[in-house]
Amino acid sequence: MIPTEQAAWATEIERHLFEHILPFWAGPAMEPEGRGWHSWLTHDLKPDPSRPRGLVLNTRILWTFAAVHDRRPEALFHDRAEVALRWVRDRFWDAEHGGAFWHLDAAGRVRNDTKQIYGQAFAVYAMTQYHLAFYAPEVLEQARTLYRLVDRHARDGRHGGYYEAFTRDWSARAVSLVGGQELGAAKSMNTNLHVLEAWTTLYQAWPEPELASRLRELLVLFLEKILNRRTGHLEHYFAEDWRVLSDSYTYGHDIEASWLLCEAAEALGDAELRKRAGAAAVQMAAAVESEALGRDGGVAYEGREGRVIHAHRDWWVQAEALVGFLHAWRLSGHDRYFQAARRVWGFIRDRVADAEYGDWHWRLDPAGRPDRSQPKVSEWKGPYHSARACLEAVRRLTQPHGVS
Repeated sequence: MIPTEQAAWATEIERHLFEHILPFWAGPAMEPEGRGWHSWLTHDLKPDPSRPRGLVLNTRILWTFAAVHDRRPEALFHDRAEVALRWVRDRFWDAEHGGAFWHLDAAGRVRNDTKQIYGQAFAVYAMTQYHLAFYAPEVLEQARTLYRLVDRHARDGRHGGYYEAFTRDWSARAVSLVGGQELGAAKSMNTNLHVLEAWTTLYQAWPEPELASRLRELLVLFLEKILNRRTGHLEHYFAEDWRVLSDSYTYGHDIEASWLLCEAAEALGDAELRKRAGAAAVQMAAAVESEALGRDGGVAYEGREGRVIHAHRDWWVQAEALVGFLHAWRLSGHDRYFQAARRVWGFIRDRVADAEYGDWHWRLDPAGRPDRSQPKVSEWKGPYHSARACLEAVRRLTQPHGVS
């Protein structure tokens, strides 16, 4: 039996997902006649069609509606997933060289043709999730094709992991649009984390031996090179040989990785890696809780040397903290993590959720006031973190202990 408190909380979170988050992304976030999604909406929902259509936003929307359809198979979610799939497969896809463009304009013309590996990972992730939700072998095949492209061109066969960006024809490296170029970074935690996330999902649909090897390689890199085991934080930017080039860390990536690493180990079915990932996950959650969790339940953005250096609270950080603390609670059995998750949820429900315009505010200041200069929709502001957090939180609250 699931304790009454957990069941009631799970019901509250699920209601928030289906009554507050998804109505916004299935409605006001869309362009007239459901052609696609606005590339930019201000906080009070004014569109700006001059802004680029981003690969990240559109793949995350595709992933979201496919994932929620698994939880509640409604025609609306299937329809929205179909609209998103058409953009990802037909407009963002490079029919000549393979892979997905980074930016389109309002009319769907290519605006930035570089192959950012971060974006390629989200395309694999989203198309695979679509196949898992609706059984679409042709979409899965496109995800496999993209995986092979990324693995052939972007993987570092000597040191492991994946480089950041390539020209349209994959013939040369390009400037990363995910950060680190000012440090001369060849690789980033962020890109490799989302490649790991994508490969984990693809492996669930396609358990192929080479893919298992690549997923294992990434997981070990996180445990041995990217995670600083002394501090419990992820390093951010690296040289080719994984020499660290940065000196700060972001609490949202730490707590997000804490459970994604465990998901990868679980997919591989490796007991030793599950144990190592679980220990790392609890360590990372403890570091975030002790350093970044405020009295009001909000989680700060960035730290250095054990102290917060940027105290604003972005929506996605709160989403990942909700899941990460619940995950640490299930792994460790320690009530402190359950209570931490409770505090984060209270902050989300009372402060981050936008009661006036729907969905969540992008950012709140340290006093908990929303920054209304930040957009409600942009190439980076989508439904993926918030919707996924609700789905993952409900799963962790409703599964009996001992079931992963």
